[in-house]
Amino acid sequence: MERKESTPERERKRTYEEKHKDERKAKCKVWGTSIDRKLADEIDVFLIKHKLTKVAVIAAGFQALLEQYEPKGD
Repeated sequence: MERKESTPERERKRTYEEKHKDERKAKCKVWGTSIDRKLADEIDVFLIKHKLTKVAVIAAGFQALLEQYEPKGD
């Protein structure tokens, strides 16, 4: 992939991104994953309708799995 022509603004952003790369990696994780388009579209409609984020889906799903696999009181 070719870089766009350098401008002072692009150079500034590149410098900033390079300088803060490790900080971003330590703070957040990106999962590159794919799901079936039909399911993804259904999820997107639900999220928009209820004004939720994909992060909320992941957090709620993880919480449900914790409760399923590690019930309280055991």
